[in-house]
Amino acid sequence: MTEISAADRTSDRRAGGRGRSINLWLFGVAVAAGLLQLIVLPVFLLPRSAAWGWILVPLVLLTTPFWSLIHEAIHGMLVSRREVNDRCGRVLGVLYGSPFALLKAGHLLHHRFSRVRDRGEIYDPATSSWGRAAFGYYLRLLGGLYLLEVVAVLLAPLPAPVLRRLAERLDAPDSVAGPLFERLAQPRALGRFRTDAVAIVALYAVAFACYGGRGWMLLAAIGGRALIISLSDNAYHYGTELDRPLEAMNLRLPRVLERFALSFNLHGVHHRHPGLRWYELRAAFRREGGRYHLGWFTAAARQLRGPIALR
Repeated sequence: MTEISAADRTSDRRAGGRGRSINLWLFGVAVAAGLLQLIVLPVFLLPRSAAWGWILVPLVLLTTPFWSLIHEAIHGMLVSRREVNDRCGRVLGVLYGSPFALLKAGHLLHHRFSRVRDRGEIYDPATSSWGRAAFGYYLRLLGGLYLLEVVAVLLAPLPAPVLRRLAERLDAPDSVAGPLFERLAQPRALGRFRTDAVAIVALYAVAFACYGGRGWMLLAAIGGRALIISLSDNAYHYGTELDRPLEAMNLRLPRVLERFALSFNLHGVHHRHPGLRWYELRAAFRREGGRYHLGWFTAAARQLRGPIALR
């Protein structure tokens, strides 16, 4: 086990104390950043100077902590009261561009079926070739995952029986699409999914109208978000052992970047202890021996090797 210094223990206690109150503050910052990107920038700043468009660069770089807050809400850890937690998650989902009901169902299925059904880099050489698998793999890796989450709003008008039929048709041993559609077809989830989908379409329609001829700036920002989300998603699992839902990697980051990412790099700890809040992961990481599998940037880059054959 790694020895924990007195300074580290003090730091952990302080982090825990602050964490209980900081989440709402972070939620407010995230909402402000989303509204800055979608409304304030095109309405008040760009008319003064196109140079204000450079604000979109740091806003895109906030994608990881923004998703980390959604992730906290998915696990019911953003706010103590469940109803308030879910409302905050839905607001963040609308700003993110995908309904919270979809993100929550998909992520919880990821925890259940990780490295079992959810193993996107694996292909079976008996039924496919590397080239065929690579086409879909690289599309997903380089932005496609996020775009699928966004395009999912088109499912909102579908009746529940249609979603259930789609769940049956899409059900497969190497996909969570079947269980995902089945969960979305549940009355409570479907109602929230539809409400949030309408809000997303309305918000982004207004945003593009506000940008007008500079809409390409917003498209570029969405593209940057898509790349970050899609490239990060499976970096913690790429090439890890199959049929082990708790298998995930802890990836090394400088402490300042770890805090910026709300400790999302300690993903192995999270998979083993999904009930821990983001500010509790560092202490659990030390208790488990404090071992990193790879550096974060190394893990992200090695995915470019492409699909891996099932053995």
